[in-house]
Amino acid sequence: MNFKILKNTEKLNHSSYKGYVVTNYNDLVEKFGLPLYGPNADIDGKVTCEWCIEFEDGSVASIYDWKTGGTPLGEYDWHIGGFTDEVVEHVQSMLHKTVTMKEV
Repeated sequence: MNFKILKNTEKLNHSSYKGYVVTNYNDLVEKFGLPLYGPNADIDGKVTCEWCIEFEDGSVASIYDWKTGGTPLGEYDWHIGGFTDEVVEHVQSMLHKTVTMKEV
């Protein structure tokens, strides 16, 4: 499934935690590029790093750390936010496939 990286969190307003993916920071950068913000940004004392993604089916997801105090670089349960549970499956499958990334 193709996806594009979003340059802001607007499409994810009012989304919520749906699940997680176990991976590390470098694997996320390899698949999704640099995060929208982070590493080690301080967003409300809760999130230090986040990616915002829109999939070809129109679903959107955020991948972020939660209350870590600093961006975890090793293996971590990265949170996945969105509007449907399917985004968890999308993100997990993206980390195991070669994909096409488009910036918008």
